Amino acid sequence: MELAINGSASKLSVSDEVFGREFSEDLVHQVVVAYRNAGRAGTKAQKTRAEVNGTTKKSKKQKGGGARHGALTAPIFVGGGVSFAAKPRSFEQKVNRKQYRAAIAAILSELNRQGRLKVVEGFDVDAPKSKGLLAKLKGLEVGQRPLIVTEDASENLYLSARNLPYVEVRDVQGLDPVSLVGADSVVVTTEAVKKIEEWLA
Repeated sequence: MELAINGSASKLSVSDEVFGREFSEDLVHQVVVAYRNAGRAGTKAQKTRAEVNGTTKKSKKQKGGGARHGALTAPIFVGGGVSFAAKPRSFEQKVNRKQYRAAIAAILSELNRQGRLKVVEGFDVDAPKSKGLLAKLKGLEVGQRPLIVTEDASENLYLSARNLPYVEVRDVQGLDPVSLVGADSVVVTTEAVKKIEEWLA
C-alpha cells in the first residue's frame, strides 16, 4: 500500500502488515494496560496489627468495662493495624514481543484508516522556540494532542515542544502504545516510517 506525503505529490510505499493491519481492540487493550501497569511503582505499604508500634497487652480488664477487648493494636482502634494491609508488589503483566509489535502495527493501521496519520518529508525547527513549532503544526491540522515521531528527535524540536501542553515528541525507539492511543494525530517523517517498518517487520 501507499501513504500520501503531506506537501508532496509523491507517495510512500509501505508494508500492508504494518500500516494495513486489521484492528484488534482486545489485543491493543491488553498491551496498553500491560504497558501502563509496568510503570506503576507498586510501593504502597501498610502495617498489620502485628507490625504497628504498640503494646499487645490487654487494654482493660475482661469484665466490668463495657465491651471486652484485647490489644489496642486491633484494626477497629485508631492507630491500630490494617485488616488486609497492602504490601509492595509488582503489577507487571507478561506481553511477548510478537503481541507488542502486532498491537503497535494495529494502532498505526487504524490511525491511517481514520486519516490521523500525517506523513511528512521531514520535521524540525531552526531554533528551540514554541512559536515556530506551533506554526508548523497549524498547517497540518493535527488537533489538540499531536504526537510527533521522527527518526532522531533533535534537541531543538524537543525543547520547542516542552512548554506546549499535550504536544509530544518521540523518536522511533521511544514510541509506545499509550502515546499512540492518546494522540489526536500522529505526525511521522518518511525516515521514521522506514525505521518503524524495519522494527515491526
